[in-house]
Amino acid sequence: MNALEIRNLTKTYPGFRLQNLNLTLPSGCILGLVGENGAGKSTTIKLILDMIRKDSGTITLFGQDNQKNTVLTKQDIGVVLDEVGIPQFMTAGQIANIMRHTFKNWDDALFKDYLKKLALPADKAFKDFSRGMKMKMGIAVALAHHPKLLILDEATSGLDPVVRDEVVEMFGEFTRDENHAVLISSHIVSDLEKICDYIAFLHQGQLLLCEEKDVLLEEYGLVQCSKEQLEELDADAIKGKKVSPYGVQALVKRDAVPAGFPVSPVSMEELFIFMVKERA
Repeated sequence: MNALEIRNLTKTYPGFRLQNLNLTLPSGCILGLVGENGAGKSTTIKLILDMIRKDSGTITLFGQDNQKNTVLTKQDIGVVLDEVGIPQFMTAGQIANIMRHTFKNWDDALFKDYLKKLALPADKAFKDFSRGMKMKMGIAVALAHHPKLLILDEATSGLDPVVRDEVVEMFGEFTRDENHAVLISSHIVSDLEKICDYIAFLHQGQLLLCEEKDVLLEEYGLVQCSKEQLEELDADAIKGKKVSPYGVQALVKRDAVPAGFPVSPVSMEELFIFMVKERA
């Protein structure tokens, strides 16, 4: 079963429109949502969580419409938004007391394990946490009630590189259970490249592509050449380019480039930047 299906989703604000979005997240997988600020990532997540009303389209979670059986469905979802919504005065113990009565599968022992793993103090008020500590507390709470789906909006933001790597590993461990899935948005594309099975690129409310990460890495590559050499390639092979006094760097489709033409690997970040600039 798919953990999440979005079909023809549309939401319009003054000056912005999320247009006909289609996404599928199979259980057991991690989908990374990439986009610049204002691309529609947070809007998409709020629509999934029914925090705002869609104009049209459908959203299903584990085969259920996201606007039906919401209490039951939300028991199965762990959420960390870019601003963690925990009352400022609460300590970890007080947070656990509230969550114990909120989630039927809340696990005190697991929560304490995450506090230890993420080096979070048990007796410090949430208001005295750094941004990174607040984000880690949000992650601990989200994981401690045994969700099936994690929805994370910039959840690695504010974390130092070592902790970020540990947290990313935790998300990977979570999806070793084939009944679990993760939707994660981030501007730190390298984090997504490490763990995601699928990558979706959003730009100005439109989906540029959504594909398996490994397929994208096999399908696209970079060439470094002169303008004259680039002109020898089929125009359909070129998906973006950067021209400098030293030559041209171009994003290409590997299967449309002649054999023997040197093609280098492309990172997810490079792929996204080329595609966005090509739309500019």
